[in-house]
Amino acid sequence: MSKPSFTRHEIREKALQALFPLDFNTDLTKQDAISYALEFDNQAIISEDGEEFVPAYLDLVVGGVCDRKEELDEIIKKHLGSNWSIARIAKMDLIILRMGIFEMIYVGDVPNTVALDEAIELAKKYSDDRSRKFVNGVLSNVMKDLDTATSDN
Repeated sequence: MSKPSFTRHEIREKALQALFPLDFNTDLTKQDAISYALEFDNQAIISEDGEEFVPAYLDLVVGGVCDRKEELDEIIKKHLGSNWSIARIAKMDLIILRMGIFEMIYVGDVPNTVALDEAIELAKKYSDDRSRKFVNGVLSNVMKDLDTATSDN
């Protein structure tokens, strides 16, 4: 059996599905959450010997967002309007924001515009139009800051 191949877009969806329950259930391990997300609608990724195929990029995104959650939330807080707080952001939108910022900062082969576009696509699919605009606004501002910081060096 050959390893299934996922597009990065599909992997981002799986990462979102893994990160969402991790945000609520502190007893859940990263591996359990990834397993759940992979099995969610895709039995084909369990090989005959029962070994799971976990795409490296999925592990990178889920692990990276988990490990850097506080740092990512601080960046999000800096880009919220004065009447907003992290607690007011819908969980799905918050996870999409964390993933987008993680990719912008820590994944060298993903251009910031791609990370932004992918986050907007996830928001379109898993949230509503207001969420899509909110995610776009926050991530666009983060991207401007990152571009400014890069050009200053």
